[in-house]
Amino acid sequence: MITKASTAHSSGAMTTASFDANDPAASSITMRDVIARGAVIEVSMDQYGSRFVQQKLETATIEEKQAALEQMLPDTIKLCADVFGNYVVQKMFEFGTHDQRVELLSKIIPHVLTLSLNMYGCRVVQKALDTVDPESQIAIVAELRGHVMQCVKDQNGNHVIQKCIEKCSPDSIIFVVDSFVGHVHALSSHPYGCRVVQRLLEYCTEDQRRFQQSVLAEILSNIEDLAKNQYGNYVIQHVLIHGGPQHRSAINQSLKGKLLMLSRHKFASNVVEKAFLHASKGDRASLLEELLGKDSESSPLVYMVRDQFANYVVQKIFDVVDDEQRLLLAQRIKKHVPNLRKIPYGRHIVARVDRMSAPNQ
Repeated sequence: MITKASTAHSSGAMTTASFDANDPAASSITMRDVIARGAVIEVSMDQYGSRFVQQKLETATIEEKQAALEQMLPDTIKLCADVFGNYVVQKMFEFGTHDQRVELLSKIIPHVLTLSLNMYGCRVVQKALDTVDPESQIAIVAELRGHVMQCVKDQNGNHVIQKCIEKCSPDSIIFVVDSFVGHVHALSSHPYGCRVVQRLLEYCTEDQRRFQQSVLAEILSNIEDLAKNQYGNYVIQHVLIHGGPQHRSAINQSLKGKLLMLSRHKFASNVVEKAFLHASKGDRASLLEELLGKDSESSPLVYMVRDQFANYVVQKIFDVVDDEQRLLLAQRIKKHVPNLRKIPYGRHIVARVDRMSAPNQ
């Protein structure tokens, strides 16, 4: 590694300080200088040098990029796994020509799994998926066959699987989706797995629907359990946002009879909020009927306003219902306002009821 202890500027040698933007001598160094000295690898693995090479690659000629690439190729994997070098490889994928990307990818393909599980290498694999042609994307994904679950549960590899779902053709990732079948409940409750399931719900195309149905079936058969889970609740929310009307209705039906309990739960309360936000007019009216109760004395709303989590659900409901429903909400709560003023969780809702009760409202 080139260090600040290297030969001084006056001798014409490159030092770490040579690439520091605060060093006046930095402006005199060109990408051609680095290439001519055969120093692309060394410079790319230095904090300042990496930034220098990244910047130069953005405006370099095809010939300069090719010369730099030729020096990088023998140590491509070493660069990919380096804290600074990985950014240079990413930049080559971004600004290289099609042929240069193919050449660079040829060095990476045999090591896709290892890089996907590496803190820095996983970024390179993601950038490759972002920039290469569809045929090359298929080649990358193929290297993960048989290792999907290992990647999904890994703090680095899960990002690569997410990128595969976002960028690759449906046919090329069928085996990825198939790997989830029978494991969706466990993955949805996993800190990394839940992210992958969310991406699948976001990016699933019509062609993939038949493969996604088994995934959705597993989610919908575990709604309450996932809603209460610190990770699973995000998966249920994603179904409410990205699922079809039948999926939202299934969740709403599952919540009925349990709205008060779930609204008072730290994680499930987020699901109840989303349920009201994305419900059909009929489902929303049905959910609201349960919360209103038969009268102000038995209304679950009063308990919800007093609760540290459920009060946020009530605030969201006020935002999404129509004027007539909003008035019913206020009427159920109004009688209890004097007592609710003493409770910190209910003050925003009480203020809203007060504004609605004001003469000019």
